[in-house]
Amino acid sequence: MMKLPHPHISFFCLCMLLSSSCASISIISPVSAEKPCDFPAIFNLGDSNSDTGGLAAAFSPPNSPYGETYFHMPAGRFSDGRLVIDFIAQSFDLPYISAYLNSLGTNFSHGANFATAASTIRLPTRIIPGGGFSPFYLDVQLQQFSQFKNRSQIIRNRGGIFASLMPREEYFSKALYTFDIGQNDLGAGFFGNMSVEEVNKSIPDIINKFSANVKNIYNLGARSFWIHNTGPIGCLPYILANFPSEKDFAGCAKPYNEVAKNFNLKLKEAVVQLRKDFPSAAFTYVDVYSVKYSLFRNPKRYGFELPTVACCGYGDNEYNYSGTSECGQLATVNGTQFIVGSCDRPSVRVNWDGIHYTEAAAKFVFDRISTGDFSDPRIPLKMACRRALID
Repeated sequence: MMKLPHPHISFFCLCMLLSSSCASISIISPVSAEKPCDFPAIFNLGDSNSDTGGLAAAFSPPNSPYGETYFHMPAGRFSDGRLVIDFIAQSFDLPYISAYLNSLGTNFSHGANFATAASTIRLPTRIIPGGGFSPFYLDVQLQQFSQFKNRSQIIRNRGGIFASLMPREEYFSKALYTFDIGQNDLGAGFFGNMSVEEVNKSIPDIINKFSANVKNIYNLGARSFWIHNTGPIGCLPYILANFPSEKDFAGCAKPYNEVAKNFNLKLKEAVVQLRKDFPSAAFTYVDVYSVKYSLFRNPKRYGFELPTVACCGYGDNEYNYSGTSECGQLATVNGTQFIVGSCDRPSVRVNWDGIHYTEAAAKFVFDRISTGDFSDPRIPLKMACRRALID
């Protein structure tokens, strides 16, 4: 359990304990951060990195072998099993968060998940079914949350068999609000024939729209925010197979990872500003990028192999990926049809289907980000209700 310095310790000593540079850190309140936060619910907004069934409920669900590792059947997740958000919920002894769009057998008593695969922060130019991106971009997810907050309380107050399936009113201010979105905004640029430089220039507007949505959710009562940055997009097979470019020593597309780093820099600056704008709230910026990149840089060290090769896929390239022969879909090669299946050992693989991570990789990421070692302020997940005093 993390113990913070006693309140009478000098600011200089506190800085020396927490960082070599006082100017670049956030300090949390020393008023007893020993007691873990009691989050009764989680509300999540994001894309496929945290979608627990939203897109599957709205459109066509992913086929087998999706879900094979843990659920032993497709479970609305774009992975072989659980996602980071599932492990977050589990760590607070909460049930896995139900997708807001899933109307069948759904329990929202401990939160709701508004994330959908292929979601963006900005309004996408091409929307499913006429394009590759979700119509449930971040603005829409915010609107859905607002409606959910109001309508869930109408149902609770009305009573009846559905009342117990809705969160209590006080849960909205006490809940943890998690965000994992942005990767598809960068991908939309790349696949929309924008140059790396043009995508970089679009980032400030993307971040401004993200901040505007976070402010609106704050105004709806949210107080504890856990915000993931975006991962190393240049290490994913769907980028590597489509955009040949300079590689780094991990075999990742260096220019595309530089764009992700730029996005993350601007996102971190935005989170710092949000803390200043809303000092009564707790904003935790989580460096998911560094944790995920370590899987590509040193896979053997952590028990993984072939990190840039899709476990479930088929492609005439070193990444085992093709946008026309995707995981679980029917493919035709030399006149022979077959269902694209998975590799023998997903438990030692990093990438699942060319875009998304395996359950094993998700568990690896959760185990590291939950400690607080990759957070600003540097606090563990269980203390995410503790607000920063200064930046």
